[in-house]
Amino acid sequence: MEKQKKFSIQHFFMNYALYIIMLIMIVIIGMMSPKFFSFRVIRDILMQSSTRIIVAMGCMYILVSGAADLSGGRTVGLAAVVAGSLAQKSDYYIKFWPNLPEMPLIVPVIAAVLIGLIVGLMNGFTTAKLKVPSFLATLAVMMIAYGANQLYCNKPPNNSQPLGGFLKSFSNLGTGSFLSVPYIIYIAIGVCSFQHLLLTRTCLGREIFACGSNQEAARVSGINVYKIQMITFALAGACYGLAGCLEAARTGSATSGYGNSYEMDAIASCIVGGCSMTGGVGTVFGTFFGVLIFNIINYGLTFIGLSSYWQWVVKGLIIIIAVSFDMRKFSKEE
Repeated sequence: MEKQKKFSIQHFFMNYALYIIMLIMIVIIGMMSPKFFSFRVIRDILMQSSTRIIVAMGCMYILVSGAADLSGGRTVGLAAVVAGSLAQKSDYYIKFWPNLPEMPLIVPVIAAVLIGLIVGLMNGFTTAKLKVPSFLATLAVMMIAYGANQLYCNKPPNNSQPLGGFLKSFSNLGTGSFLSVPYIIYIAIGVCSFQHLLLTRTCLGREIFACGSNQEAARVSGINVYKIQMITFALAGACYGLAGCLEAARTGSATSGYGNSYEMDAIASCIVGGCSMTGGVGTVFGTFFGVLIFNIINYGLTFIGLSSYWQWVVKGLIIIIAVSFDMRKFSKEE
């Protein structure tokens, strides 16, 4: 009986130790600066977290399917620039497309999602058809996306200047609100709800988990692994594209540097939220919580005046601890 109790304590600590440590950090930040828990600060954190939540949801598809994706951040940047270039006012003094009339809101949104889909399909084809390991395939596509972004931004008359002068309808997408809750938060919650339903209530979701758990067993059982890989990378790319569009709308600007390191934050948030690097494990709620707690700590460290250099150190330590616990859990199950 005592042995069973000891095992339960170990199991609890293995699963929740990182959450406990991070929550303690948040409480300490709150004690150092009580204003940190004000409604305004919480609202700002949720707004800043929204695009990262969408990126993490895309990354989660890839991790659950047993692959990796390093192209997320640069895809966000490319989508942000493309969306921004199509959402400018006609009288803006450095209009990216001088002869293009003002576009309705749906045009830059669809363009950004399509850009993400294209990048995602490139990742899927390179991984599934050409049999390049996902880590290397997405690294190569990340470079292609970044290079394409630089070339696009450098086109006259823009000449690599930050894009601005967005239409009010586009800016409202990222800064407007309903019932004091920003639209961008509703969109992030909508993406989370869609992903939860897809992964837990559809045959596609079960097949994604099956491929991540054991690809060969999934193939033998009749699952089209090539199709699943293409779909997961396409869904992830669409999430990255949407996040890029929203990031441009939220900040009122866009440059080729947008999205830098977002993929690393997304992977870290997924692992913190319970996704396994070995595939086949992950929940939408866990990923959502992982992003949120990461951003709360980042914002909190800034709030108390800690150097951004230390923030990188803290994030790195959290990633090491999270992956360490993940691998230990996996070895215990073996």
